[in-house]
Amino acid sequence: MLSGAIAAAVTPLRDGGGRPDEEGIGRLVSFLSDGGVDGAFVCGTTGEGVLLTVDERRRVADRFVRARPEGFAIAVHAGAQSTGDTVALATHAKEIGADAVAVIAPPYFPLDDAALFEHLRSAAEACGGLPFYVYEFAARSGYRVPVELVERLREAAPNLAGMKVSDTPRSAVEPYRLEGLDLFVGNEPLVLEALEHGADGTVSGLATAFPEIVAALVHDRDPVAGERVGSLRAALAAVPFHAALKEILVARGLPIRTDVRAPLRRLRPAEREVALEAARAVGAL
Repeated sequence: MLSGAIAAAVTPLRDGGGRPDEEGIGRLVSFLSDGGVDGAFVCGTTGEGVLLTVDERRRVADRFVRARPEGFAIAVHAGAQSTGDTVALATHAKEIGADAVAVIAPPYFPLDDAALFEHLRSAAEACGGLPFYVYEFAARSGYRVPVELVERLREAAPNLAGMKVSDTPRSAVEPYRLEGLDLFVGNEPLVLEALEHGADGTVSGLATAFPEIVAALVHDRDPVAGERVGSLRAALAAVPFHAALKEILVARGLPIRTDVRAPLRRLRPAEREVALEAARAVGAL
C-alpha cells in the first residue's frame, strides 16, 4: 500500500527527448529519497507517460524499480489509450516487482460506464496482488470516473486499494473519499485541507523538484510548506510545467538533461527565469 508523500516523477530524457535517460532515472530516485518523500509515481502525467512507447515505459518502470532504496515505493502508471497496452503495462509492473499500479481513464474517447469498468477491471486483474489505484483526472482524460463505478470495481477487483485524484477544487475531490479506499490528492494547495478531512497523502508533481517541501507538507502538516506549494503552483502555471521541473532539478544540482518529449517543448530564456525565480522564492535555490 502507498502512504504519505509520493512524487509524481518526471522522466529524465536524452537526445532531445528522443529516448529515456536511464542513468538520470537512478540519480532522480536518489534525489527524491534523500528529499524525504515516501516513493515515486512513474510514467504518469508529470512523467510524460502517454508520450512514451510501451517499450520505453517498460524500460523506465524497470529502471525506477531497480534504483529504489529500501522502503521507497514505486507506483507504475499503466494507463494507456488501449486496454491491450494498459494490461501489458500492468502485467509488466507486477513482473518487475513494482509496489503498486495506477490507471487513468483513457483520453480522447469518452467511454461509457460499461467500457470504462471493463478497462479498469482488466488492468486490476493484470497486476494481480499488487495494490491498484484508479487515477482520476478529468482535465486530462476529458471525463470523470463515476463514483458508482469505483464502488462496483471494488467488488470485482479485490486489489483495489484507493484513488489518486488530481481534480480541483476540493469539492470535486470529496466524492472520492470512500470508506475503505485510500485517497491521494494531486493538487498540492488542497493537501492540508484534504488531510484534515481524511485523505491519506499526495501524489505530487511539485515533489519531483521540491521533495523536502512536499514531505513537510504531508508528514508535518506544515502551513509554511502549504504556502510554498501554493506559490509554486501559481508561478509555474505560467510556463510549460514539465520543462520547468527539469530546469529546476538541473539548477538544484541534479545531473540530468532538460529534454522533454515533443510536442512538449523546453523553456524559453524568460520562462526559465520565471521557473528559477519561483524556486528561489521558496528557498530551493
